[in-house]
Amino acid sequence: MGQWDIFLSPYKQAVDELKIKLKGMRSQFGITNANSPIEFVTGRVKPLASIYDKSRAKALPFEPSAHLGNELQDIAGIRIMCQFVDDIATVTELIRQRDDLKVIEEKDYISNSKPSGYRSHHMIIEYPVETIQGRIVVVAEIQIRTLAMNFWASIEHSLNYKYKGVFPEEIKNRLQSAAEAAFRLDEEMSSIRSEIQDAQAYFNEFKEVPNLAIHTSTDKKERGKE
Repeated sequence: MGQWDIFLSPYKQAVDELKIKLKGMRSQFGITNANSPIEFVTGRVKPLASIYDKSRAKALPFEPSAHLGNELQDIAGIRIMCQFVDDIATVTELIRQRDDLKVIEEKDYISNSKPSGYRSHHMIIEYPVETIQGRIVVVAEIQIRTLAMNFWASIEHSLNYKYKGVFPEEIKNRLQSAAEAAFRLDEEMSSIRSEIQDAQAYFNEFKEVPNLAIHTSTDKKERGKE
């Protein structure tokens, strides 16, 4: 195992554990028949090529070290998607209340979007990982955003690679307009939140009924053959 594999191993463990724990939070809402503020959770460890690019941008030596891990706070990244903008505040508060991690910094790009139009809520955390060498505290980033914000951010990320961060003026303007349109969509969906959740609850309650009827009919036929 190389030096980078050893260095990144705790980050991979942190991502795996955090994904399980945050998905567990979502399941707990379902068990209590409450609407979950978490739609789904993803996570990743930043690829070496991205670590290299970011370390160069920050004038840091490209070598595995505690200093690099503290300076690049998103080597381990978790992304939480929410249906509604209001859910983001609920999720951030749930994370603040956890005693298995420590929030050390927050960046609110929803109330104060970036000039590009990017919106998301970022939480920088310290998370302890138990390894065979002992406890290692990993710095990780949790991004919390709506599905619409995530769609926009994914497109902007791809274009950013294509244009190396220097967008043509027309593309830049269109991206900003699209970001505003996505946010207006989020606001509209929030305004009819209760209707949406009622419809989802109705669907979830009755979507299994046809399958139940099919299984019941099949069981009766099978019993008749005995």
